Amino acid sequence: MKIYKTKTAKLSGTDFREVHHKSLDLYRRIKRKTKRRPYVRSLYFKKDKIFLELFWQHLFDKQNWRDRMRRLKYFPCAIELIRDNSFDPISKENPNKRAEILHRFAGATKSNDLFFVQIKENKRSGQKWLVSVFPADDK
Repeated sequence: MKIYKTKTAKLSGTDFREVHHKSLDLYRRIKRKTKRRPYVRSLYFKKDKIFLELFWQHLFDKQNWRDRMRRLKYFPCAIELIRDNSFDPISKENPNKRAEILHRFAGATKSNDLFFVQIKENKRSGQKWLVSVFPADDK
């Protein structure tokens, strides 16, 4: 698997509130551009929309605050990776739901920290959702 090198640095901060505020600010800027569901267009998927709402739901399902903060730090890098990446991901059918395909992209931040972005695709509708962003040591 090829790794996409982002130009964006991961968010700095040691407090969850600080990191959450910065990532939410980026999300709000994306959300402001549409009247409906917030999305990012993906180069790999031929400019298809990748919807972002599921990421926030998945993030706040986590009980551990440190884990949430660790994932949020990579949010700007994940947005850049979705927009500009053209490398093939690891794709496999979701073992829990046969109607979904999970795509996992690898990326590296400006300071060479490895992270992964997971996108869920519905086979029937073709809709794609950002599910998760996590550092490589999380596997």
